[in-house]
Amino acid sequence: MLLVVAALVLINTHSKTELHLTINNRVGIYFFDRFFYYITYLGDGLVAVFLLAAIFIFNVRLGVVSLLSFLLASLTSITLKELFFDDENRPFFVFTYYEHLKLKLVDGLQPFIHNSFPSGHATQAFAIFSVLMFYSQKNFVKFLFLFLALLTAFSRVYLSQHWLSDITAGSCIGMFYGILFHFLIIEKNKIKILNRNIFQLSQLLVRTKK
Repeated sequence: MLLVVAALVLINTHSKTELHLTINNRVGIYFFDRFFYYITYLGDGLVAVFLLAAIFIFNVRLGVVSLLSFLLASLTSITLKELFFDDENRPFFVFTYYEHLKLKLVDGLQPFIHNSFPSGHATQAFAIFSVLMFYSQKNFVKFLFLFLALLTAFSRVYLSQHWLSDITAGSCIGMFYGILFHFLIIEKNKIKILNRNIFQLSQLLVRTKK
């Protein structure tokens, strides 16, 4: 919440182009360029499939919670993008055609130009990692998942694919569904039979049939 408040203060006290240029000026250091180029894939839909599969193997109920959070958060993000904010342009388009400034771009990046708000990558990363964060018992692991989600979201601004406002909204959407389904299923201790790894559940189902 402190991070969200900090982001909202920046968004309301600075123009989005000013904020973006401040971050874009840091682009060009090889290590960070490569780091954010690859970390951003943690919010990609295809990578999410593998993450969800791994979670299902570890704990089926946790996998169900993560999947529900991911699907509802993604649906919300897509609905907002396509129906309500379809005219929101991305940084590359705005700086190229309105500001007439050249952004620093990471090598190998294909910049998108439309459907900026909210960030789908930030939404999907927080939808999954927030579930894992609340499920984890150790504080170190909790902060690790939070850090991964934050890095994924920030990478979208670093790569000039989104504005700070886009990733803030996307992060809030993902976190909302993560908290919602954690509370409804994990905290309420629902579908307890699925609180096993996939191999234990398979063995249980086999014994039940016998």
